[in-house]
Amino acid sequence: MIREDRLAAIADRLIAEGRVVAVDLATVFAVPVDTIRRDLRDLAARGVCRRVYGGALRNARPGAAERRPAALPALAAAAARHVRAGSLIFIDAGRTNLAIAEALPEDAGLTVVTTSPAIAAALVGRRGLDLVMIGGRISPVSGSALGAIAQDAVRDLRADLCLLGACAVAAEGISAFDIEDAALKRTIAAGSEQVLVAATADKLGTRAPFPIAPLTAIDLLLVEAGAPAAELSRIRDAGLPMEVVPADA
Repeated sequence: MIREDRLAAIADRLIAEGRVVAVDLATVFAVPVDTIRRDLRDLAARGVCRRVYGGALRNARPGAAERRPAALPALAAAAARHVRAGSLIFIDAGRTNLAIAEALPEDAGLTVVTTSPAIAAALVGRRGLDLVMIGGRISPVSGSALGAIAQDAVRDLRADLCLLGACAVAAEGISAFDIEDAALKRTIAAGSEQVLVAATADKLGTRAPFPIAPLTAIDLLLVEAGAPAAELSRIRDAGLPMEVVPADA
């Protein structure tokens, strides 16, 4: 199969299913995973999809990629308002959570634990904040420490608030594209007093291969305004407390 035909077939699958997983596509088309990653980068550049951990999601709404920079600060500020002074919080890897970390107030007496080198780098030297970096094998896809070392380190962690990352959010729960990432998230969420997920609108109604938790395990979902109304309704019907955050909040 020539490359343009393969790209067209991947685009068709994105339209039909809403998401694709790179390793699955590599098997279907009998090509290396790196070839599929290049294909997905090309499709993302054409506006067909948005790349995520381990694969890609269909661009559900025209202009979604362009609106994302405006959405992140509002989501971050909304999430930061739920952080209590003096608390111990865990911040998962991901671009949205990095924005939340940058929005945290100074001199709030926080202890922040993270598996993300990018988040740790953003918080180093922050006044009035104790920072704990969890080690392990750093995933080139998720940017998070994963594996046995990270699992052992978080197993006994009891966070007041867990800012959990999710690759996909649907009425049946949240999920991830990496099995080790999903396992680590489950461990952290299970030991936390409260779990908050901040998600951009394009993640709603999508599904990734590896379940993290049902919606009943989440205390609050923050989602940007403009998310599909049908998906918001399904999530509300599942009983999950949710805040829709306008871009100028």
